[in-house]
Amino acid sequence: MAERIESLKAGIIGGLSVCFAFAIANLLNTLVLAKYFQILASLHSDVNWHLLVSGAIATFTGFLFGVTYRYIIRSDQNPQLKAGGVLAFGLVRGLTQIELGWNFNSTIWPFLVLAAESLLWFTLAAIALDIAIQLRWVKPFSSI
Repeated sequence: MAERIESLKAGIIGGLSVCFAFAIANLLNTLVLAKYFQILASLHSDVNWHLLVSGAIATFTGFLFGVTYRYIIRSDQNPQLKAGGVLAFGLVRGLTQIELGWNFNSTIWPFLVLAAESLLWFTLAAIALDIAIQLRWVKPFSSI
């Protein structure tokens, strides 16, 4: 039972950090990138169902990332496993954006911005989880 509670806490921290990063990135995309760089105009989003679905997907993948990351790091502190976890979840987020129908207007730049953005999201979530584990808010997975 204690392992499940610790996993839930890690998931909540991961979900909240990715949700926060999503909100900041969406504001940055709408207010700066789409406004001042014409090639990135497709990043502009109003408050509509697409934004809400993207936010829900980001929060849910952040939750799953938090639970998974806790198991990834265990006690061995392997940097390749950490980087692989961040990369895997970043790619999943990017692929869900394509699935939801982002229109890239035959240019790769918006896709590259979203890919870098999603990697940044999960990097920030990994940092938040590392801090939470160091502060003992979340205990790392204990291998039995």
